[in-house]
Amino acid sequence: MSIFAIYQIMKSINDIQDFNTLFTENYANFLRFAYGYVRDQHIAEDFVSESFTTYWEKKEELDPQSNPKAYILTVLRNKCLNHLQQLKTKQRIKNELTEHAEWRLAISINTLEACNPDFIFSEELKDMIDKSINSLPPKTKEIFLLSRNQYLTNKEISLKMKLTTKAVEYHITKALSQLRISLKDFLYLLPFLYLIC
Repeated sequence: MSIFAIYQIMKSINDIQDFNTLFTENYANFLRFAYGYVRDQHIAEDFVSESFTTYWEKKEELDPQSNPKAYILTVLRNKCLNHLQQLKTKQRIKNELTEHAEWRLAISINTLEACNPDFIFSEELKDMIDKSINSLPPKTKEIFLLSRNQYLTNKEISLKMKLTTKAVEYHITKALSQLRISLKDFLYLLPFLYLIC
């Protein structure tokens, strides 16, 4: 065995011993640091272990004068920072979904509070809706009535009318859009439309 090979083995043994010492002396402090930010023991342990592993894998590329503890802490800090930024993003999305759910709930409450069953079933409103439906183009009107009066699905209507499902969806959307315009003063009634038509 050459002197160089023996030197490499000895260096490797020294490196492992140095790493073990570094790990033993600093693990607890790094763990406290990480836990102080992420507030989850398992995540903190994973981040500390990964940081030591990154140092071990990259140590040959580092400047010999670099401070191993500073390098490991930099890696650990970045892991904690990325984790917290992801949590912040998830929390923002959760808040937006909550706000949207609250908005929908408020709309539902307002719609029900504005609901006047006598007016919903009044001849006056029925006449307005009939006039609006009768003003639709013939094919749009037919498709809308098949959907609302005969409760056919878009697929069933497409088969009956020999149209694509997309075309049926287009006509129903067009009909609802026209009704929204015609009944703009009574938009709160749209959820009750199926009761009226």
